Amino acid sequence: MSKRIGIVVGGGDCPGLNAVIRSVAKAAAQRGWESIGILGGYDGLLPPGKFRALDYHALDGLLLRGGTILGTANRGQFTAKVGHGESRSLPAELLDNVKRGMGELGLSALVAIGGDGSLSIAQQFYEHGIPVVGVPKTIDNDLEGTLWTFGFDSAVACATDAIDRLHTTAESHRRVMVLELMGRYAGWIAIFAGVAGGADVILIPEIPFSYDSICRKIADREKHGKHFTIVVVAEGARERGGEFVTSASAPEQREARLGGVGAAVAKEIEARSGKEARVCVLGHLQRGGSPTSFDRALCSIFGAQAVELIAAEEFGTMVAFQSSQVGSVKISEAVGKLKTVRPEGNLARTARALGISFGD
Repeated sequence: MSKRIGIVVGGGDCPGLNAVIRSVAKAAAQRGWESIGILGGYDGLLPPGKFRALDYHALDGLLLRGGTILGTANRGQFTAKVGHGESRSLPAELLDNVKRGMGELGLSALVAIGGDGSLSIAQQFYEHGIPVVGVPKTIDNDLEGTLWTFGFDSAVACATDAIDRLHTTAESHRRVMVLELMGRYAGWIAIFAGVAGGADVILIPEIPFSYDSICRKIADREKHGKHFTIVVVAEGARERGGEFVTSASAPEQREARLGGVGAAVAKEIEARSGKEARVCVLGHLQRGGSPTSFDRALCSIFGAQAVELIAAEEFGTMVAFQSSQVGSVKISEAVGKLKTVRPEGNLARTARALGISFGD
C-alpha cells in the first residue's frame, strides 16, 4: 500500500543529517512510498505546513554533504528541555495542531531525527496518537538505548585532528594548550578524542577535577623533560565542588549554554604552574563538514531501518545500534536519561593505563 511519510530534523545540526534523509527517502521509494521533508524543524508541521518533495533529483550528493537541506531548530515552541536538561511538556493544543498539519499533508508516518530533546518531543507526539519513528542524532553520543549516535564519529575525528595540530605548536613554544570540546553533560567526545590524539590530561563531567592534580601532572612531565602539556576539556567538566561554567544566562525555555571552562582552566593553570597556557575552543567546527565514512554507513543503516519500522507499524520506537546489530528500542526508554562515560569503565581504565590524568 502506498504511503506518504515525512522526515523532520530537530535540535542542533551535525554531519550525517543529509545522509539519513537520503537513506529514508531512497528506502521508502523502493517500497513505492512518497517522502517529503519538513522544513525548519517541527514548526514546519503546523498548518499549512512547510515542506519540500524528496524526489530522485533532490537526493543528489546528500551522502557526503554536511548540514541539512531541511533546516533544523532548537528553540521556539517545540522545546522539550530547559535549564540543565529539565523536561517540559508541550501544550495539548500545539500537539493537536501537529496532528492536524500531518493530516493536511497526507502523512502516514513521521521520521523524527534528533537527540534527547527532539526525541522527547517525538515521544510526546506518539503519546498524542501521532505515528512517529525516531533516528538518534547527536555529536554528544549521550543518548540511552544506542551504542552510537550518528555525528559522533565525525565530531571525534574533527577534535582529534585539532589535538594533532595543537601538539606541534605546544611543543614548539613549551606551552600548556587547553582544548575545549563540546559534549554538554557527557564526556564522550573528549575522552575518545583525547585518547586518540594522545592528550596528557582529559577533563570530563563524569570525573570532577582539581587544579592541584592537573598541575602535578604538568610538573611530572616537566621533570621528565616534557615541557609541554595537552589538556582536553569537555564543556561540561567541573571542578570538584564547583558548578557548570556557562557562556551566557539561559533564555526562557532554553537549555543553559555551556562554555568557557577551557579559558578558566587555562587561566588557573598558568597562575598555579607558572607555565604559559593557551586555550582553543573548537566549538561548532565539530558540527560542520562532511560525515566520516563510519557515519555515512551508520546513517544509511539507520535510515533504512526507520523505514522498516514504519512498514511494521512499530511506532513510538527509535532505531538503535546495540552490540553489533541495528534494531530498535522504545523512544521512552532512550530519552530523559543521560548515557555518560563510566569512570571505572574500559575507556577510562585504558586512558589511565596510558598515563593520562583525569585531574582527580
